[in-house]
Amino acid sequence: MKKESQLGEPKNEMSFLDHLEELRWHLIRSTIAVVALGIAAFIAKGFIFDGVIFWPKSADFPTYRFLCGSARMIGLDSFCFQELPFSIQSRTMAGQFSAHIWTSITAGIIVAFPYIIYEFYKFISPGLHQNERKNSRGFILAASFLFFTGVLFGYFIVTPLSINFLGSYQVSETVLNEFDLDSYISTIRASVLASGIVFQLPIVIYFLTKIGLVTPAFLRKYRKFALVIVLILSAVITPPDIASQVIVAVPVLILYEVSIFISRGVLRRQAKAEKRNA
Repeated sequence: MKKESQLGEPKNEMSFLDHLEELRWHLIRSTIAVVALGIAAFIAKGFIFDGVIFWPKSADFPTYRFLCGSARMIGLDSFCFQELPFSIQSRTMAGQFSAHIWTSITAGIIVAFPYIIYEFYKFISPGLHQNERKNSRGFILAASFLFFTGVLFGYFIVTPLSINFLGSYQVSETVLNEFDLDSYISTIRASVLASGIVFQLPIVIYFLTKIGLVTPAFLRKYRKFALVIVLILSAVITPPDIASQVIVAVPVLILYEVSIFISRGVLRRQAKAEKRNA
């Protein structure tokens, strides 16, 4: 990999140790951003927990109100409740403090995601050709948009479906649902982060197409297998009811179709570039 100077002139080839040193500083700067934003989240404890973490437990959560109104239009009473039938408790001495720390770190990672992607791009960009850098200018914006869209989808769709189903499920009335704080937060964290990562599918397909591992024909050929994988993934990150799995699977399948379109566009641009250079 060559490193370019500020004047655009290539410097000497970097050694393996130079690459490691460069990577180390990118990781350090990313870590500093996560820690700084994590500290801000730690200070904003009231907003993070009462306004974000525990909001999906409330009947006033927008998703419940929308689903309740939609259900009543067809004569059902689903998702209409005053309070979910479970309580949250902390059974260890340091339980609440640990939850505070790790939730703040998670919030720092989510908010710092664009900067983390920026540092990653800065690390790999010197190894790209000029036309590749030009074509990847929107990478940070696209990756950040997809990630935050996935996070919002996980928070407003996957999380309330999971909490409503798991929080009200009982094998017997003699068993009370009293969930540990860490278990409750883990459910939200898994739903949000998993959705954010899954929504990166178009970005992954873009790069796999660039390096020749994936083609539109390949994606179309194995569409049926992709459907099975998406349904399995939906079953993992959602409660085991068909409606929730379909709700999660639909946007992922749409992303898969968008990825086919993106893969086709990448190959078209590569073909045009080859004709110009011929």
